[in-house]
Amino acid sequence: MARVLVVETKPTNTVYRQFTFEYDKVSLASDPTLKKVLKKDVVIETSIADAYDWVILVGSEPFKFFTGKSSVTEYSGKVVDEKFIPTINPAMLAFKPEAKPLWEDSVKSINAFISGSKVTPKYNMNNFKGITDEEEAYKYLIWCHDQPYSYIGLDSETSDLYPRNGEVLGISISAAPNTGAYIHTDCLSERNDKLLRDLFGKKTVVFHNAKFDMGWFAYHFKWFFPKFEDTMLLHYTLDEQPGNHGLKSLALKYTDYGDYEEPLQQFISTYCKTNGILKGDFNYGLIPFDIMWPYAAIDACVTFLLYDKFRRAVERNPRLLKMYENILIPGSRFLTKIQDNGVPFNLERLKLAQKAMTKEIDAAVLTLKAYPEVQKFERDQGAEFNPNSVQQLRKLLFDYLRLEPTGILTGTGADSTNAEVLEQLAEAHPIPALILTIRKQSKIKNTYLDKIIPELDRDSKLRTSFNLHSTTSGRLSSSGKLNMQQLPRDNPAVKGCIKARPGYKIVSMDLKTAEMYIAAVLSGDPELMDVFKSGGDFHSTIAKKVFNLPCKVEEVSKLFPGERQAAKAISFGILYGAGANKISATVTKGMQEKDPGAIYTKSEAQEAIDDYFKTFKRLKKWLKTSEDKILADGFIYSHFGRKRRLRNIASDNKGIVAHEVRSGINFLIQSPSSDINLLAAVELQDYIEERKIDAKIFALVHDSVLAEVKEEYVDQYRKKLKALVELDRGLNIPGMPIGCEFSVSDDYSEGAFEEKFFGEDDQIAA
Repeated sequence: MARVLVVETKPTNTVYRQFTFEYDKVSLASDPTLKKVLKKDVVIETSIADAYDWVILVGSEPFKFFTGKSSVTEYSGKVVDEKFIPTINPAMLAFKPEAKPLWEDSVKSINAFISGSKVTPKYNMNNFKGITDEEEAYKYLIWCHDQPYSYIGLDSETSDLYPRNGEVLGISISAAPNTGAYIHTDCLSERNDKLLRDLFGKKTVVFHNAKFDMGWFAYHFKWFFPKFEDTMLLHYTLDEQPGNHGLKSLALKYTDYGDYEEPLQQFISTYCKTNGILKGDFNYGLIPFDIMWPYAAIDACVTFLLYDKFRRAVERNPRLLKMYENILIPGSRFLTKIQDNGVPFNLERLKLAQKAMTKEIDAAVLTLKAYPEVQKFERDQGAEFNPNSVQQLRKLLFDYLRLEPTGILTGTGADSTNAEVLEQLAEAHPIPALILTIRKQSKIKNTYLDKIIPELDRDSKLRTSFNLHSTTSGRLSSSGKLNMQQLPRDNPAVKGCIKARPGYKIVSMDLKTAEMYIAAVLSGDPELMDVFKSGGDFHSTIAKKVFNLPCKVEEVSKLFPGERQAAKAISFGILYGAGANKISATVTKGMQEKDPGAIYTKSEAQEAIDDYFKTFKRLKKWLKTSEDKILADGFIYSHFGRKRRLRNIASDNKGIVAHEVRSGINFLIQSPSSDINLLAAVELQDYIEERKIDAKIFALVHDSVLAEVKEEYVDQYRKKLKALVELDRGLNIPGMPIGCEFSVSDDYSEGAFEEKFFGEDDQIAA
């Protein structure tokens, strides 16, 4: 009988009745009251494992202590280092019921391994090749052509994350199950290049993260893939939760190849330690071919295997298949192109803004340091005051300035010093406002201007990433050199540096009140649809209708600003579960911008909400029906076929359940507006290419499409995009398509950059 040890983080009374074997149990720490177990708290040695055949590691801390690995979720139920089997902590199921299937699968796997009915999978490396000879590559590619499968797995190994910053080291191809080869780029002769192009035209090419590989192959080899698929996007279709779509984790979960990259990662770790290199500075060009090829070849093999499994699963659900084929795949090809187009930055403006903001920050710091309280703080502490230090700021605000704490606390129970707190405290003293200014300006300068300049390519464009698979709603995210979704909206310092070349314009299209429009269509509320049909200011029309205001819609903003503000807060708030408290706070904050003493009470907010739903009865009914469906099914579909799985509705925690319901309603409304935007942009790109229009779409930001367009094509571009946005995709109000607004300017700030920075230097970039 196998000897088994179960290791927990802290002592518990848990009895693992699901395990079908006897076990001993220990814990890393001896104190069950510890909130967090540190190294100094650990009372056992790793050598304790030597006396056991199997060691079950419950939770992330024991997993990391014994194996040095993180992400217990990824490895849960898998054998690591021949004897360790990690598993998630079942205690988490109380607040995260969605993890229950993983726990149950892990228990089955653990029981099977220990009983001997399941063994660690082994694979035959004789099925894999590392190719450095052109003739051998030619023979292998002929073999790939001859295989009976209609698809191949394809992958690249590169020396950087961006095509213009590095080179393709080699390509991996799998043309049959459990086979693969890694071919050095030196083997890509003219003859082999032709074989590859023919292969790409003959078979469906399957990538894992197609956008990455296609971008590299297009830039370096001019390869095109008429038919491609993406196992990452297939998995995202099946499970929209972000962070679990990596090839490594999917190989662990769905194939017999397990943690096949572990030796490669050990090489990288050892190399970095030996050569004094940070892991962030390591690139794959430093890996010898003999070390690289086994794992690179298996990458393509795993992609090949996952495709068959995931594709068949998606095909069983027509709605998911339609969404994958009509949105995600064309969206991936489109984003590959716009990423390569690049964001057109003006270097001179970047430098000007950088210099101007440095002056502003320095001036604010000098003003701050002139206050006696700050000077006393520095004398007492024997060091300069650091506005970014939370502890120093807390001491200055509450001990030296003796300001009254707001009652807003951090997660640890300390008085918060966040932006909301500083705004409130600024009413009592000017220092918090100065701190807020320094923080905001420093963030813009450090996060954007300072980082953008060195990342520009030779054409003064910045090429960053847009992602289809990183949000549960389907909204695009952005990552890499610049997060385009987080550009400061109200400060023109960055937006104004996105500037068109002479003879071109920056054209921005924004969907107009898209979420409320979608809610009106989905709910079928005639009163809400009438608001859009009227064509006036949306929030003024809502206010007039709900509060029965005795004036024209055009006069609401001037005569009844409070009611308009309330209508706006309620319109957006109720869609996402905001109650009277939240509406009260939101409206009060808006009112106090003009009248510091104004208050919109909770009772007023509740009365307004009641009036709102009396007016829009069908909207209220639809929200309740959608909530009931989410609670009953644990999932919901969007108009375009995306599925949002809400497994935590099974939680015993009412707050978690309420959050899941809000997430589901949010998804129903946000997801379609995002997809309308994406579909219109994809179709517009096809139109641009077909008509050879001199226009380059370079970003999709929230519900907007941004492009640099030659002046003579602006009207044609704008007219076509408007038609595509307004195209009836089954979500239109009869006679009133979804609205869109256009801005045409020399820069993305619409001239605000010049207003702010002109005169800061001898000249400004034209």
